Amino acid sequence: MPKKELVGRVVSDKMDKTVVVEVTRTYEHPLYHKTVRARKKYKAHDEHNACRVGDLVRILESRPLSREKRWIVTEIIERAEQ
Repeated sequence: MPKKELVGRVVSDKMDKTVVVEVTRTYEHPLYHKTVRARKKYKAHDEHNACRVGDLVRILESRPLSREKRWIVTEIIERAEQ
């Protein structure tokens, strides 16, 4: 079974070797047929502290690394403007 991959923006890099990534998904409401935007935050492991706030990153599902951290940053797709 392949591991899940998500793409999102880094919203916090204040922790050591950990970033908070916000993933946005859109779906249609089943009753009202309106497009809804849902956001969720994931804590991801960033081994080299390379990510900065605003970066677009790809994260990959992994084994539990801490109480809340179950994702690893695999690549930085787009750097944030400084």
